[in-house]
Amino acid sequence: MINNLEIKKMETDDEIRGKAYVHWKAWHEAYPGMVSEEYLDKLTLEKCEKMAFTWRDNLIVAKDNGRVIGFVGFGDRGDEAPDTGEIFALYVLSEYYGKGVAQKLMDAGLKQLERYPQICLWVLKDNRRAIRFYEKCGFSSTGEEKISLNVGAAGIRMIMKKRTVKKVTHNETVV
Repeated sequence: MINNLEIKKMETDDEIRGKAYVHWKAWHEAYPGMVSEEYLDKLTLEKCEKMAFTWRDNLIVAKDNGRVIGFVGFGDRGDEAPDTGEIFALYVLSEYYGKGVAQKLMDAGLKQLERYPQICLWVLKDNRRAIRFYEKCGFSSTGEEKISLNVGAAGIRMIMKKRTVKKVTHNETVV
């Protein structure tokens, strides 16, 4: 665990730049061999900064002693699936793997999506570490697969359906 971990809404330019660095670094740490080398070569820190300053909403960062070390992006599916929230991105620097940062970010993202009866995400099919983590969080594969020609890899869709609690007679609770 990290003593000075802070989970908060991304707000400042420094946090936006930190989010961009995590995005860039995480792709280069986690995805070699999973996505096309050409895509990784084109994914520069400058490109990630441009994206970060364009997409500022619905982002929560994890900070260790003021340094951004991870982030989660979340939102809704709009008209495509109005009853579904989505975790769009969850990245943590590799030096923080296994320290609870990803779980705290996931919890924060899920809290923002609590009004949705189901939550989905996409994960690279070959990213076994992430798939195990998402399964631990309650997600399961839908069997849906999508190939991204841009990235040169296949992704799978995972979903978390929330259980609803219904009251019945005699003070029983049915889930």
